[in-house]
Amino acid sequence: MRSLPLNLSPGSDLRLSIEKVAQEQGANGFVLGVVGNLSRAAFQCPGNSEPTVLEGNLEIITLNGTLSPDGVHLHLSLSDAACQVWGGHLEPGTLVLKGADILLGFYLQEGNQISIDSLKTARLEIAVMPGCPWSNRALRLLQSSEIPFKKEIVDNDSSFQVFQKRSNNSTFPQIFIDGKFVGGYESLADLNSSGQLAELK
Repeated sequence: MRSLPLNLSPGSDLRLSIEKVAQEQGANGFVLGVVGNLSRAAFQCPGNSEPTVLEGNLEIITLNGTLSPDGVHLHLSLSDAACQVWGGHLEPGTLVLKGADILLGFYLQEGNQISIDSLKTARLEIAVMPGCPWSNRALRLLQSSEIPFKKEIVDNDSSFQVFQKRSNNSTFPQIFIDGKFVGGYESLADLNSSGQLAELK
């Protein structure tokens, strides 16, 4: 493992800054530590369809999660001026107030990170587009549910046309189970709520 310090200046977007570093490093890793404060925090609470947004003098308590060139999965907890603690999945739009110092850790080789989908035969396949918020939410749901899956990245016209023809759909993410197209993020969330997704473990 190698560590990389990241110093963010006022106004920096916490999540987008970490995503950018992960893309530049081209490696998988995780957050080792953090100290700093925020002027605005956007985070996704369980069961809510839209992110919760707080503004003010907000102190970062913890930031945990994983990094990869394809995206991040980060959990933020913070305190407001009344010492009330909030937390959830870190979303874009979380802005640094005075500064934030973050220590990131990266695996020396990408292959060192063991993923769930490499340990089991995946019945679920997901096609995602880089930077797509619904694709990122779908990946977070699958990761938190520990469902084995195969990920396909749609980042050019050729791959887009392949999946558009396969699903007869032009929106992403696209979810396939046993090779059959079942829908996008909402369909995945419905499968999770009904317990059908857990049957794919």
